[in-house]
Amino acid sequence: MSLTPTSLLALSLLLLLVLPSTATSSLHNLLQSQGLPGGLFPNTVKSYKLDPMGRLEVHLDSSCMAKFENRVYFDNTVRANLSFGVLNGLEGLIQEELFLWLPVKGISVTDPSSGLILFDIGVAHKQLSLSLFEVPPLCNPQGASVKEDVVMSNVFVAQR
Repeated sequence: MSLTPTSLLALSLLLLLVLPSTATSSLHNLLQSQGLPGGLFPNTVKSYKLDPMGRLEVHLDSSCMAKFENRVYFDNTVRANLSFGVLNGLEGLIQEELFLWLPVKGISVTDPSSGLILFDIGVAHKQLSLSLFEVPPLCNPQGASVKEDVVMSNVFVAQR
């Protein structure tokens, strides 16, 4: 079986997607190639993996807090299913909303010309300006007390 130039190119692209990357800019480029803004993940990305089924796993230096419009908390590992314009089934990302911490379940850009991105926080959908996500946000490591507050808030939300 010989490899044609087309199959060799496809194999090379597949290997690039499957092999872990250590550069935040590479994740930035991947997100942009999938119709999403490059600044969805913080500046502390250590590596990421994308499997052939579109399962994205992003590893950060540590869990941290950042701010887009509101504060967001990133676990040290964030997982999602990546398809064009959509991150679904998000795990490891929560957003502060009216003094409560709510898990972000999905992020999508359905119409880039609108300049809006949609965050699914379970109980509601929140539209934000795409311009907030052009550059990876600065992410500050947080102590255990902040993480405990986030977890306790989630327990409260889950009981409601």
